[in-house]
Amino acid sequence: MKPPVFEYHAPTHIDEVLELVAQHGDEAKPLAGGQSLVPAMNFRLARPSVLIDLNGIDGLGAIALEGDELRIGAMTRQRAVERSDLVGEVTPLLSETLPFVAHPQIRNRGTVGGSLAHADPAAELPAVALALGARFFVRSQRGTRVVEADAFFDGLFSTAMEDDELLENVAFPVLADGQVTAFSEISRRHGDYALVGVAVSLSVDSSGCCERARIGLLSVGDGPVLAVRAAEVLAGEVPSDELIRSAAARAGHDDIDPPGDIHASVDYRRHLTEVLVRRTLAAAFARASNGGSA
Repeated sequence: MKPPVFEYHAPTHIDEVLELVAQHGDEAKPLAGGQSLVPAMNFRLARPSVLIDLNGIDGLGAIALEGDELRIGAMTRQRAVERSDLVGEVTPLLSETLPFVAHPQIRNRGTVGGSLAHADPAAELPAVALALGARFFVRSQRGTRVVEADAFFDGLFSTAMEDDELLENVAFPVLADGQVTAFSEISRRHGDYALVGVAVSLSVDSSGCCERARIGLLSVGDGPVLAVRAAEVLAGEVPSDELIRSAAARAGHDDIDPPGDIHASVDYRRHLTEVLVRRTLAAAFARASNGGSA
C-alpha cells in the first residue's frame, strides 16, 4: 500500500521546523528515522497531511556528557548510541538494551528521539527512560521546557508534548556510585516485538542494602509502566531470594493491567512479567555484589 497525498518539507534549521509545527499543528508529523512512521503511513494507519523531514537539521544528533547527565540528541541513530564507548561507560543500560531493538538495519536508521516520541508500549527505550529517570527537552516557538520521564508518557502512542513542540534531546543520568542496571525481554524471535520486557535500575549501599529501585516495564500496558509497588518492596531491604520473589510478584499482579492479544493472554503476560522481573533483579543485585560488573 501507499500513503495518502501529503505535503513535504525539508527544513535546514530548527527554527523552520518549529514554525512549521506551529502552523500545521496535529496535521503535521516530523520525520526522523521513519522506521515506524513510514510503515504506518503506507498502511494508512497514520495520515499526516504535512511531513517535516528532520534529517537536514544540524545539532540534533550529538552524544555529549554534561555534568552528571548524558545528553543524546533526538536525531541520534540508535546504532550510534549502541556502539558509543561513552554511552557504555556512563549509561550502560542503554548499551545493554539497544541490541534487543529490532535488527541492525532498523537501528542504523531509527533514532532515539523518534522511538521515545512515538511512545510504542512495546518499545524498549521508553521503559529504559522510565527506569533511569530521564529528562526530555521539548522545544517550541514559545521556548524550551523539561519534562520528567514519569510525566512524559501519558497513554497509547501518546506523550506530554503539545502539537507545536518538538523533542530536541534527552538527558539520561550518569551511572552513580552504587548504582547497577540490567535489562531483559522475551520475544518469540530475536528482533520481534517483546511479549514483556524489564529495565531495572538499583541504588545499593556498601552493606548491600537497596536504597532505591526503579523498574520499567514494556508490553504490559498502554505505554511503558513504572513498577512502583515492586520497587517499594525492595526499598531499604537487603536482597534475598524471598525479597526478589516478593517484588516480582507485586510487579506481575499489582503494578500492571496488561492487554491480551493473539501473541499472549493477560495471564501469560502477568506470568512473564513476574519471571522476568525476578531474573532481572537477580542479575542487577549480582552485579552490585561484583562491584558493578556483569
